[in-house]
Amino acid sequence: MSSKTRPVLLAKGKKLHLPNHIAIIVDGNGRWAEQHGLPRFEGHLAGIESVRSTIRCLNQYQIKYVTLYGFSTENWNRPKYEVMNLFRLLEEIVDKESQELHKLGVKIRHLGRLEELPQGLQQAINRAIELTKNNTGMTLSLAFNYGGRTEILDAVRAIIAEGVPPQSINEKLFNNYLYTAGLPDVDLIIRTGGELRISNFLIWQASYSEYYFTDVLWPDFGEKEIEKALLSYSQRQRRFGGL
Repeated sequence: MSSKTRPVLLAKGKKLHLPNHIAIIVDGNGRWAEQHGLPRFEGHLAGIESVRSTIRCLNQYQIKYVTLYGFSTENWNRPKYEVMNLFRLLEEIVDKESQELHKLGVKIRHLGRLEELPQGLQQAINRAIELTKNNTGMTLSLAFNYGGRTEILDAVRAIIAEGVPPQSINEKLFNNYLYTAGLPDVDLIIRTGGELRISNFLIWQASYSEYYFTDVLWPDFGEKEIEKALLSYSQRQRRFGGL
């Protein structure tokens, strides 16, 4: 794809509507490695390549907001050596990729409890955020150490701590206390790997999202799969509770 030309999705010759905010549950790295007779860590390496290509593909489609679910609050229950290796990989990748994303005008955000991550990864994420903070292209949110229920509880605690009167609490105010403050609600959630659940991801923000589930494992999720998801979304009727 040319970096200067936006791809156009067509169905029966008609240009289709694309989502403004896409969130992706990246799943299947470990199973992909097992299927290929490789250690699980090799699956994460392959998954990083898929992250790279997916971001660039969605940027070509001029998707304004993309959120990637990279590590949940429940993932701490995985073997310690796997978690630590993943963190070291993420630290290296965030530092390296942020430079390239900056050239593309991408703005990087973090969603979740950053302070609980290893110091090196925290610093890499903060460097990426600082480097790209003034960019006006795609906003890429990285959900590392993220949990939807934890996010809601953290918002409630912050509201109570600030002494906000109960009668002043509404959806608009509550949104401002979420990790995603300033981001629009999610239009489309994509989950790879064949599971049919959202795994504690963006519970509040996805109340009226469209869902796209695929059996394709994350390392194999390429441009053709992205196109299938976008075509599926474009053919949905979104009523938001109306008729």
